[in-house]
Amino acid sequence: MKRRLNKKYLVLILAYTGLLLLIPYVLDYRDKSVAGVAVQQQPRCPELENTVALLWGTDFKSNRSDGSEAPEKDVNRTQARIHVYLHATWRTGSSFLGELFNQHPDVFYLYEPMWHIWQALYPGDAGSLQGAVRDMMSALYRCDFSVLKLYAGSQNITTSFIFGWKTNKVICSEPLCDAHRRAEVGLVKEDRCAKCQKRDLRELERECRKYPVMVIKGVRVLDLSTLVPLMKDPDINLQIIQLFRDPRAVHNSRLKSKQALVKESIQVLRSKKQTDKYKRLLVPSNRLNRAENYVSSAMELICDNWLSDMLLVTNAPPWVRRNYLRLRYEDLVLHPMQELQRMFHFTKLSTFPALKTFALNMTHGQGYSSDKPFLISSRDAKEAIFAWRERLSVEQITQVEGYCSEVMRQLGYQKNTVDKTT
Repeated sequence: MKRRLNKKYLVLILAYTGLLLLIPYVLDYRDKSVAGVAVQQQPRCPELENTVALLWGTDFKSNRSDGSEAPEKDVNRTQARIHVYLHATWRTGSSFLGELFNQHPDVFYLYEPMWHIWQALYPGDAGSLQGAVRDMMSALYRCDFSVLKLYAGSQNITTSFIFGWKTNKVICSEPLCDAHRRAEVGLVKEDRCAKCQKRDLRELERECRKYPVMVIKGVRVLDLSTLVPLMKDPDINLQIIQLFRDPRAVHNSRLKSKQALVKESIQVLRSKKQTDKYKRLLVPSNRLNRAENYVSSAMELICDNWLSDMLLVTNAPPWVRRNYLRLRYEDLVLHPMQELQRMFHFTKLSTFPALKTFALNMTHGQGYSSDKPFLISSRDAKEAIFAWRERLSVEQITQVEGYCSEVMRQLGYQKNTVDKTT
């Protein structure tokens, strides 16, 4: 009797085990039967696309397999006021790009407002400051400048404290000041603007609301994903112009300004200190040239962020790509007429002869740069583009090409073929 029971239990156990082993095959066969050839059409990078789907709050399959666009989610793009962010990093030529908008009489232009956050919260790492940066931008685009008071300490904020005020056409022109005429194109003379009466922020807010286009230029947004909420916000509908430049030229310019960029470089590197890679970069191998080491190391992170931005845009919905413009510094200074037309068409601004002449003159000056690297001045565009070939060593060029190789490939920059030893 006992042996018979044991045999019975053994048969049940074997049958149960066989059933468990059979279930996955049954389910797999069912899925294949339903999916058919669709299995071959799975995305090659589902994890990235699922992440993008969560980020944009939309279906990641913005482009169908037959080449047609998938239906878009409801996104309000009809507001009268245009909000633009010039997304750049240090030493890419962003000051010149911003100046083209500063000169336009229909643009309310703000130069580096997020600088105040980084100064007030130093030595906070760049990553932890991104939320504050986005919140400030959200307020500024609504012409609410009281947000600046959060980072001013005890200082009373007026127009003589913010937005690169000595070169800002709005602050230095009527009705806030009579140092310049808003409709006249030309660089603002700092000595004349310095004599302007200080104005309360509320007066500047009233001026802000009069302009059809508002442009903010900044270098303190680490990656494009920070700006996604502002692009999705129906009251802002942010448009982005992202400026790129040959990483070797950026590196050369950063080294030229290394003392001014040490603090920011350390803050950028600290934002990635949790990984072994960036821990290594935060410990300079040559302690005698710490400034150069920090500035050089941050260049590696800059290329990483550029690549992330390009992947984000590539996998974004169609309405995002329509509100994003990629711009290369080299194209801007070599072909200013065409690029100016492209940018202003994107932002729905009109072009006119005086502004075209201004852009042309600014790119056909004498020499590469002045003694003050952050000063906007007329320069020789070709010399500015290729100066890195003469100023960087072969080792420095090879290093940048090594960790920026994919970015260079995507942007169309060819690797160096000149051997300086010959």
